[in-house]
Amino acid sequence: MEVLLVGRWLLAIAVLSALAVPIAARLFRWTPGRGVGLAPILSVAVLTTTGYWIGRLSFGIEALAVGVVALGVGALWASVDLDAARRGSLSVADDAVPADRRAIRNALLVFLGAFTLVLLIRAADPAITPVGGEKFLDYSLLRSLLRAESLPPLDPWFAGETVNYYYGGHLAAALVTILSGVPPAYAYNLALATVYACLIAAVFELARGIAADRIADRIADRPGEPADSENDSRHDHVGAPSLATGAGVAAAAAVGLASNLATVQSLLARLGPGSGAESEPFHYWDASRVIEGTINEFPFFAFLNGDLHAHMMGAPFLVLGTAIAYAYWRTPESELRRRRLLVFGAIPVLGGTVAVVHTWDLATLFGVVWLAATFAPARPLTLLSAGSVRSFGDDSDAGGDSGADGGSDRPLLREEIERTGGALVVTALAAGLGGVLAAPFLLGASSGQEPALVPPGQRSGLGGLLTVHGAFLAAFLAFLTGRLVGIKPRPAGTNARLDGIKPRLAGIGPLLVGLAAVVGSGLLVGVPAIAVVAPPLVLGWVALRTDQDAGFETALVIGGAGLVGLVEIVHLAEQAGPGRLNTVFKTYFQVWTLWGIAAGVIISELWAHGVAGIGHVRTTSGREKGSGGPDGRETNTRTSAAMVLPDGRTVARVLVALLVVSTLPYAALALDGHFDRHDVGTLDATAFVAADHPEEAPAIAWLDDHATREDVLLEAPGTTRSPEGLARAAEPGMYTWRANPASSLTGVPTVAGWDHEVGYRGVEAYERRVAAVDRAYAGPTVERVRTLDAYEVTYVWVGPTERERYGEDVAFDHLEGVSVAYETDRVTIYRVDQDALPG
Repeated sequence: MEVLLVGRWLLAIAVLSALAVPIAARLFRWTPGRGVGLAPILSVAVLTTTGYWIGRLSFGIEALAVGVVALGVGALWASVDLDAARRGSLSVADDAVPADRRAIRNALLVFLGAFTLVLLIRAADPAITPVGGEKFLDYSLLRSLLRAESLPPLDPWFAGETVNYYYGGHLAAALVTILSGVPPAYAYNLALATVYACLIAAVFELARGIAADRIADRIADRPGEPADSENDSRHDHVGAPSLATGAGVAAAAAVGLASNLATVQSLLARLGPGSGAESEPFHYWDASRVIEGTINEFPFFAFLNGDLHAHMMGAPFLVLGTAIAYAYWRTPESELRRRRLLVFGAIPVLGGTVAVVHTWDLATLFGVVWLAATFAPARPLTLLSAGSVRSFGDDSDAGGDSGADGGSDRPLLREEIERTGGALVVTALAAGLGGVLAAPFLLGASSGQEPALVPPGQRSGLGGLLTVHGAFLAAFLAFLTGRLVGIKPRPAGTNARLDGIKPRLAGIGPLLVGLAAVVGSGLLVGVPAIAVVAPPLVLGWVALRTDQDAGFETALVIGGAGLVGLVEIVHLAEQAGPGRLNTVFKTYFQVWTLWGIAAGVIISELWAHGVAGIGHVRTTSGREKGSGGPDGRETNTRTSAAMVLPDGRTVARVLVALLVVSTLPYAALALDGHFDRHDVGTLDATAFVAADHPEEAPAIAWLDDHATREDVLLEAPGTTRSPEGLARAAEPGMYTWRANPASSLTGVPTVAGWDHEVGYRGVEAYERRVAAVDRAYAGPTVERVRTLDAYEVTYVWVGPTERERYGEDVAFDHLEGVSVAYETDRVTIYRVDQDALPG
């Protein structure tokens, strides 16, 4: 039966993805597979966006139907050759369907491989246990959505109020659950596998697209073929598809399998003197708690741990937004309409959805857009020009080229301000549009969060930073240093815009000396993060600004470095975690995603071409040329890294090998330990209830079957708090089975659930609920009735937790209007007739 359930789920995903393929092909026409690897998350994004807006009126089959129709209409529009349609004929557009079967096959294999990996992990340990994660929260949100008549759904842990948390990823899972007809207990684990597969397939597709473009930029254009042609033939150079695919696989491994250096450090420590019996055994949890006072998750840890949490579900949406930003990067300046649709259309719509999926990703999404607009060949302010794109900002007397790579011969500072500031203006407008679309959610989101400076005592130490980010930094610094080694001024005319920049760079030596001074100053003043942030940020910025064979992957390096530095300066003060725990937790997951994509491209580059790579430059026409020697032959304008390093390729390959052996052992050890400890053999996320809690399982099943959308449950709150001291024991606390199992596993709202609600509602509001629940179980009759009436309770749960917290003799059947609805040896469920309660 479970095989059929998996088949139904995959069929639903396949149908949705197939509908999104023509849209992806138009959006991401530059990738070898024309966006086929991005089609799954694109389809989910369209379904979620439509389901969210229609769901505010009516959620369920209606919202799902409109979402599928929206996908179908989009697929039809993207498939039609509009030029032919204007001439009166109907035909399929050439670029609406991926033509490279190998590229399609590779993307499909990556998706299915990632899906199968997590499916096997969850089949061994499918339980949504509350220990060591947020599974109770995630499953309760999914169940609440499946019970919802409209959005936002009711909060399962704060009856009578709607969810005050980002739930868009759970909304997507609920829509696919409805479409496939899979029971929720199975849908949880299938959704988890799908999120991972969407993430890895999207990363694979984006990385191989970036790599393919780098390869194409090094191949002399074919006679008569425009430099900016989107024709796939630009990627048909011998070996190019394999190199691009290698970059995609490397990125997929960096995001989906790699870990930080904590594991290899532990393994090396065991080999050192004095090791042996005293060494700590490997545990998968340890690598996520490296920097004191923070959480340093990476994707493989998160999916192995098995939460269906917002920061995980937001990751593929962030990759989709990054791919759209790169689509803007790849679009020539002359294609103004397409660039505007990407920046002011696709990005704001996606941003409005990202806010509901995982609000923390919103700033990062627009940060990536800002970087793309800042460094893309097209000048950002042309997006706001009503006149000719070519004439915008061209104030040179000589009428110099102001095309995508050019511009008037103006001072460096003015050029930088126009590019950077113009990108900021454009991004702010796009963010404003996204904010308008996200307003219905953001205006009702949890309050009490405010920015605060990170106290010096809470800053990350250099050792922890290098353990978490060291592998990425090694690859990035090798790559960027290779781009900049031996910088020489270009002859006048090679690139008009850069003529004013190149003579200012006598070489990388002064730059490295300056960086060393900055790093040393940071260490002296107690800000070690500068040593991690400044080198990739500065070297990346210089490499991009001086056109040193660096591209979008370098912009992602800069973006990740900026995020790492940001959380050392400021954090959000909130109830979700002490200090900056939650800020680092959410931000580092984004850093890993962006840097993993960049690492895949860069590792492939290092392996194929060595530390310096191929030192060609491009003229404003897009053709690869050298410095234009007197004989007209192309020459390399940059000193080869071989003049500095004896064998750049050998050094690079040794580095890549070291990165592999230092980041992949975690996955092998964690999987070995996981399958050694667990062998359940089902995808039923709730099967553990009957096995581990047989005294409560039948009652939970009965409540799930009989409760309606209007019902409200009263059970002991998931907290050790007891504001009025009525609780006899400090139970149950969070992250235990005793914390609200009935409401969490059914989605039936309870009056006061987990202590998490403090972060959503505030201490006062939550404790007021807890006190009311305590009075209902242990107070005088008048107070008990008052609570049942005030919160419109229809079912009262009395189980082991309630008896431990309030006493063995706790009961409600003596109250008028309250009767026993279901009873076992350890659990009694009372039904409350609100109309019959005493006045």
